[in-house]
Amino acid sequence: MSLNQLTAHELHDKLKNREITSVELTESVYQRIEEVESKVKGYLTLTEEIALEQANAADKGFQNGDDMPPLAGIPIAIKDVICTKGVRTTCASKILSNFVPPYDATVMQHLHSQGVVMIGKTNMDEFAMGSSTENSAYQITHNPWDLGTIPGGSSGGSAAVVSADTAICSLGSDTGGSIRQPAALCGVVGMKPTYGRISRYGLIAFASSLDQIGPFTKDVTDCALVLNAICGKDEMDSTSVDVPVPDFTQSLVNDVQGLKIGVPKEYFAEGLDEQVADQVQNAIADLEKLGASVEEISLPHTEYAIATYYIIAPAEASANLARYDGVRYGFRTEEQTDLINMYKKTRSKGFGQEVKRRIMLGTFALSAGYQDAYYRKAQKVRTLIKSDFDAAFEKVDVIATPTSPTPAFKIGERTADPLQMYLCDVMTTPASHAGLPGISVPCGFVDSGLPVGLQLLAQPFAEEVLFRVAYTYQQNTEHHLRKPEINSSKG
Repeated sequence: MSLNQLTAHELHDKLKNREITSVELTESVYQRIEEVESKVKGYLTLTEEIALEQANAADKGFQNGDDMPPLAGIPIAIKDVICTKGVRTTCASKILSNFVPPYDATVMQHLHSQGVVMIGKTNMDEFAMGSSTENSAYQITHNPWDLGTIPGGSSGGSAAVVSADTAICSLGSDTGGSIRQPAALCGVVGMKPTYGRISRYGLIAFASSLDQIGPFTKDVTDCALVLNAICGKDEMDSTSVDVPVPDFTQSLVNDVQGLKIGVPKEYFAEGLDEQVADQVQNAIADLEKLGASVEEISLPHTEYAIATYYIIAPAEASANLARYDGVRYGFRTEEQTDLINMYKKTRSKGFGQEVKRRIMLGTFALSAGYQDAYYRKAQKVRTLIKSDFDAAFEKVDVIATPTSPTPAFKIGERTADPLQMYLCDVMTTPASHAGLPGISVPCGFVDSGLPVGLQLLAQPFAEEVLFRVAYTYQQNTEHHLRKPEINSSKG
């Protein structure tokens, strides 16, 4: 097995025992990028020079016998919505095509202190608005399991590079499912931590009350390691919560005896692909055989989650994206007659269709005479959705659902129908409204060979329970060990 196919914890042991060097590992990842990146198109920017410098620094630490952190010398990819000092950060938008941040996001500071190797910045839906990574201003990322299909979104690049072994781990962001859904469609592990668990400082904002950074990894153990590295209160982000950060690796216990798993009937309704439903039901049955108890529950306001999301998120986006005006930084049109004309033309040419659609939706929802009817009502429904989860967690420890209602669909299949595209997030938005932690783990495959994800949800700041259930499931199944054949004829 090539070095680029191994997990971070396997590689840490090899680095620590001096069986390999971080430079060898980094070169192995870039070799893999050379082989498959032209087909997958997961990266917008590669940082090979920086990566090799970081790998050399890690190797010196290992050679000196220093007590090196678990992610030291490990190649990691970063979603292009997270600010990286001195490295272009575009949000996959033309309006930020020339933006080079003068500072690092807090999560990047944490990763640098761990001694990670930054491979590059990954492709995404523009400003994280989308479910397929088809809204990037630069390229469409392809799913490594079938190059004719989408990888999910908005963090499609971050999911695809881990699936394709062109990164060992990656960071993404999740507003309404943008980590969990692409993780499911690309057959990797993806986690959205509790809102407030991780600093959003340096995460370019889409919807500030929903956005959260999280990891993509090849297995649950790696997910715990990355989360250990990036969590914590940050004075630069007033929404980050001052709660103790446990060592999540202590929760990696192969035991679900006595845990209660709730299965919401609303998530197994019309619109769910039959084969996806079968694989998820099989996964829940496996957990039951391993000692968990399973009961049906109801989350009655689930049906309103998508409508609520597509009022709240665009409203917040409308405010957040007002700063891109061509005055201070980023793209500015050359065709201008006066200031107002410059604003209009810069934003018209700088933003893509989906971003403009959501800005208009959000501006309308916040406009005079409509704010009460739309935005305020959506916030009230959001409270009802959270109350459903609160009531459910009085009876169960974990909630298990499909992550996505369907496997990956064909590129171009839903671009003409925004409503069909928005329904991709029907399984993930409810937990985002409630600020809950959620993890998606591979749980099987449909007949076409595309992967299916099992979503596990827990109470706020109960990530340990998710790690325990997800780890137990992976210790007793092999779905996560399968690798895509990128050179297959499907592409």
